[in-house]
Amino acid sequence: MTDGAVEVRDVVVRYGATTAVDGVSLGVPRGRVLALLGHNGAGKTSLLQVCEGFRAADGGECRVLGLDPIADHDALMPRLGIMLQSGGVYPWATAGEILRLFASFSANPLSPDMLIDRLGLRKFERTRFRRLSGGEQQRLSLAIALVGRPELVFLDEPTAGMDTESRHTTWQLIEELRSDGVSVLLTTHLLDEAERLADDVVIMREGRVAATGTPAELTAAAGIDLLEVRADAGLQPQSTQFAAVEKTPGEYVITGNLDAAAIAEAIAWFAKAGAQVTAVNTRRRTLEDVYLALTADATRKAGAAR
Repeated sequence: MTDGAVEVRDVVVRYGATTAVDGVSLGVPRGRVLALLGHNGAGKTSLLQVCEGFRAADGGECRVLGLDPIADHDALMPRLGIMLQSGGVYPWATAGEILRLFASFSANPLSPDMLIDRLGLRKFERTRFRRLSGGEQQRLSLAIALVGRPELVFLDEPTAGMDTESRHTTWQLIEELRSDGVSVLLTTHLLDEAERLADDVVIMREGRVAATGTPAELTAAAGIDLLEVRADAGLQPQSTQFAAVEKTPGEYVITGNLDAAAIAEAIAWFAKAGAQVTAVNTRRRTLEDVYLALTADATRKAGAAR
């Protein structure tokens, strides 16, 4: 294995007769953000539990910061920051008490007051955990994950329940972590969040890796979604390669299997018609488009099973 922050090779996780993770391999290079995406039941949480040392894999290998997350658990934990979706703290303690307790576990913690201010928790500092809203609990959980100056952070749905301002603050903190050389492995159902934050993306489907690459690589491979052409009004472009609709006078939206040949044919059609083309724009598929195309069948199956 290479010297990445996380190295997973052919990992298998089973629950009785059910295989939740089926031979997954992935890596998180040091100082980069990897977004692990997938529908509920795709195996993301089980894979994270293996990486965090909370359960052993039933097959394959996992190394975190060069160590075995089970055998070297005690040596590894001070170097990790783990943000859970819920639980793990005493519900009757206040937000300030909880964060300062976790800071006391670290030899060189960040300032709890700095994190309280950055994450907008000052007015909730003396509020008991059980009385915090879901978004406030998420902000406190993020502070707990960061207060020990970790080398690697695991973030499970980091902005779930947060308002827009808190969400953007969280994004800024994650970007600062990367700039400081901290590695981040996050799961999220917010595809715009993954597209903004992630250097690398792994999409899981039914326990296996369905696609991997940078956001730009995944969207480029998915191709062009539509072509917009501004030209003379009242034309009726026709082809077996594409479909065209005049959205407003002189503004045409062209869809279909828009590879390079189809796009060239569409532009050529306007030229042959003697039309004056004044603008051409393309829209690439987004990461959300790619994700939905890869996971649509699995999502329907999961819904039917419930």
